[in-house]
Amino acid sequence: MSQTAVSSPATESDDAVVSRAAFVRLFAAVMLPIFLAAVDQTLLAAATPAIARDLGDFADSAWIAVGYLLASTIMAPLYGRLGDRYGRRDALMAALGLFALGSLACAAAQGMWWLIGARLLQGLGGGGLMVMSQALIGEVVPPRQRPRFQAYFGVVFVLASVTGPVLGGLVVSHFSWRWLFIGNLPLAALAVWRGSRLPASARYAQPGQSHDALGVLLFAASASTLLLWLTLAGHRFAWASLPSALMAGTALVLGIVLFWRERRHPHPFLPLELLHLPAIGWTAATMVLFAAGLFALVFFLPVYLQVGHATGAAHAGLLLLPLTAGLVLGSNATGRVVARTGRPDVPARWGLSVAAMALGLLGVAPAAPWVIGALGVAAGLGFGTVMPTAQLVVQTVAGRSRLGAAAATVSLARSTGAAVGTAVFGSLVFGLTSSADLQAALHTADPAAAQSVIRAFHLAFFCAGGLTLLAAWTSTRVPRVTI
Repeated sequence: MSQTAVSSPATESDDAVVSRAAFVRLFAAVMLPIFLAAVDQTLLAAATPAIARDLGDFADSAWIAVGYLLASTIMAPLYGRLGDRYGRRDALMAALGLFALGSLACAAAQGMWWLIGARLLQGLGGGGLMVMSQALIGEVVPPRQRPRFQAYFGVVFVLASVTGPVLGGLVVSHFSWRWLFIGNLPLAALAVWRGSRLPASARYAQPGQSHDALGVLLFAASASTLLLWLTLAGHRFAWASLPSALMAGTALVLGIVLFWRERRHPHPFLPLELLHLPAIGWTAATMVLFAAGLFALVFFLPVYLQVGHATGAAHAGLLLLPLTAGLVLGSNATGRVVARTGRPDVPARWGLSVAAMALGLLGVAPAAPWVIGALGVAAGLGFGTVMPTAQLVVQTVAGRSRLGAAAATVSLARSTGAAVGTAVFGSLVFGLTSSADLQAALHTADPAAAQSVIRAFHLAFFCAGGLTLLAAWTSTRVPRVTI
């Protein structure tokens, strides 16, 4: 592990103190965008079986989550660049408008692929909510104070991420899944009103700075092709087949062309100059693997309980509450530890090891409520160490003029991991289970079909634990960072 120390840039006002009143104004403005960005990544987890019954096409239902995550992933670095150039507050307002429009389209969906298309539109806005909110936090709060305040935002994020399935299960059990999207509209309107009360953000446009439209298109094409391949291979066509090879090869070629272009572009779409810094590069790699494990657990655990064990939607969502409690406790404890030690690079190493062990045990343990609860708390405590520390490491190393790009780097890594993790997890489950067994388990609770589904989910949970263990290793490669 490298021992090179990285400190907060001298150009930032490390000794400045943000008043509690200024923090309350900031928190009131960005709390809702953070909540909306996080909750809509997982809100439909417990609602997915009900949506599949209503709209059909259960095998493609993973794209309800993957479509949103894909669009968010594509847009995250673009919002970061635009926010730095034209003002982070205004970029946040534009993202909220797109998010609300996509929510309205989702509520009106009349078929599965209509819903998936509307989720893509929603994700185009959702990709900017977290990025711009985090950038505004870094703009207002000095580095030394961020551990204390970051914990509050971390709690909002983890609560939204993991209570999403709980809310989804309760709404579906008592109302219609369409209300999950209708409810976004007044919240987005309130977020716009609160955000508009913030002062205009500083702009850091460089003379002659151009837009990298081709880079955006190449990134969208390569990411879409990769996720399509990961989602469809194994159940729509064999992994070792001509369609699989063509799709994987296309994604690889597009990725190579994208990397070649971005390295040579004077103002690239992707923040490659930040990824070249070891602290940020290894943190981004950790975030990809962390998000793959966390979101596979959050999105598919309620589906596993409903389809494999015939649990009700509300009960399946409620079984995620122990994970929520662990995430909140882990995030709060991590914020306090980092505030005292000034070392945001350490906690994730231990936390991810604990989370990996919990996921591995979930892959072999029975689905008794107390077992799921205990393992959920353990996984939450471990995963809760990552989000507060990743933002601190990246923002500290990047500096004030690149806060938007720094926040976009973390958001891009998280969204990429969540999308890939959800796609791979879904591909494993649907590839290891026949369509007949899935339909029988979904509609008739056939015991033999349910056992087939349970075996597939156990293997997928075990694989998610392996990814999380790899994340624990990559976190040890982050150089020493002091704030």
